Amino acid sequence: MKNIFLGSLALLIGTSCAAEKPRTSAVKTTAAIKSTSRNSFNNVVDFEKEFLKQINRARAEGCKCGDKYMPPVEPLIWNTQLQLSALGHAQDMARNRYFSHVSKNGDKIKDRITAAGYTYSGFQSFTIGENIAFNQRTIREVMQGWLNSPGHCKNIMSPAFKEVGIAMQNYYWVQDFGGRVPFPRRFTR
Repeated sequence: MKNIFLGSLALLIGTSCAAEKPRTSAVKTTAAIKSTSRNSFNNVVDFEKEFLKQINRARAEGCKCGDKYMPPVEPLIWNTQLQLSALGHAQDMARNRYFSHVSKNGDKIKDRITAAGYTYSGFQSFTIGENIAFNQRTIREVMQGWLNSPGHCKNIMSPAFKEVGIAMQNYYWVQDFGGRVPFPRRFTR
């Protein structure tokens, strides 16, 4: 699970470059890659499902974030642009051995999220947030840590957020949130 997204992306990229005339050894290799890709894909799907299940359970029940009770809110949906932003930041922190919301090159959350394609163009409002964690070994452990921290908990429970993308690299966890409100139909063409 340590390199779940990097491995999945590498395998998916690797399988998209198949030769037109497979040889016998290529057929065996392709079968092994397809099996590995299927397992990696299932791991990614399980990762997303488990996170959404835990996040949306807390959002459905409401919870206390520090001294403040946060009432139930609508569930979040998974967003792959936010996931790519989270993955890039998790990989950067792991590669450069730091732990911060500000990247070593000075990029902040808005820079990373918009670079991943999650933009405010065409929307009435745009809200983003980020939780990071380090060294938790499981989804349950990292979620418990975030829910026990008032600021992180408030991000999870914020009604302004509608979407989430999460990644982990070498136990650097990044949870990116987004909420975009479209313009009313009368203002769009």
